[in-house]
Amino acid sequence: MTRHEIITELEVIIDNAKSALLATVDKNSQPHIRWMTPTILKDRTNTIFSMTSAHFGKIEHLKTNSHVEWIFQSKNLDTIINIQGVVNVLDNSSIKNEVLEAIGPRLNVFWKLKADDESNLLVLETVIREAVFYKPMKGVKSKVPFK
Repeated sequence: MTRHEIITELEVIIDNAKSALLATVDKNSQPHIRWMTPTILKDRTNTIFSMTSAHFGKIEHLKTNSHVEWIFQSKNLDTIINIQGVVNVLDNSSIKNEVLEAIGPRLNVFWKLKADDESNLLVLETVIREAVFYKPMKGVKSKVPFK
């Protein structure tokens, strides 16, 4: 499987499932997994974007360790993609607007949890290092480096 094929499969899963799991590690090496609303922007296909608040715990985790893992799965679990990467926390109005335009309508839970205003929004940019593609019912597993 190629990078392009992985990204194509990833886009299909994101379009259908609308969410994925993001794992970070805190300063005590404890893992934390949470549901996120990701997107892939057309001009940056080796990168996953999502939004968060500057006040959420994952920001402290990422200051200690910027390595993360995402799990994307189709609704019927016949396709699973694990993504390992490094997160850059971005506080740039241009990229915020671009990501919000892509995922804003799917952020209902986020808006309920977030107690602050939009000035505290941050973009999480995950630069993909490696992807593992699974078709569990068919016994397919393919690892693709992105470095």
